[in-house]
Amino acid sequence: MPGTYSQIYIHIVFAVKGRENLLNKNLREEIFRYISGVIKEKGHKPIIVNGYSDHVHCFVGLKPSVAISDLVRDIKNNSSKFINEKKYLRGKFNWQEGYGVFSYSHSQIKKVYDYILNQEIHHKKKSFKEEYLELLRKFEIEFKPEYLFEWIE
Repeated sequence: MPGTYSQIYIHIVFAVKGRENLLNKNLREEIFRYISGVIKEKGHKPIIVNGYSDHVHCFVGLKPSVAISDLVRDIKNNSSKFINEKKYLRGKFNWQEGYGVFSYSHSQIKKVYDYILNQEIHHKKKSFKEEYLELLRKFEIEFKPEYLFEWIE
């Protein structure tokens, strides 16, 4: 019986509700490790999960059996529940609605990995808003500014 084989690499980006800087450096490693576990538990390959104080980047080897929207929903729901149960922050933690997702070829894995790995350095020069708009333009994704993340200026 023939099998199903795939090679799908996606880069998911999502932000903290209100774009607050809630993911402090001390918490990030554990939260990102937890998110990697959610991705793996859902049958996908977490290549790297990293981000900065107000947003997350997940680079994933995606199995074609699950809709991307379902994976992102599960990542956000499970990780916000984890953060709230651990009481890492005062008040209730939530992710913003929406996300960006971008596809890459196998030959781009190292480049994307390094880009996500170096988020802290990257954001010393460029804001999340600049980064996100650059991704949307690079991938020629049409958007309405009023439907993007809440930006803190």
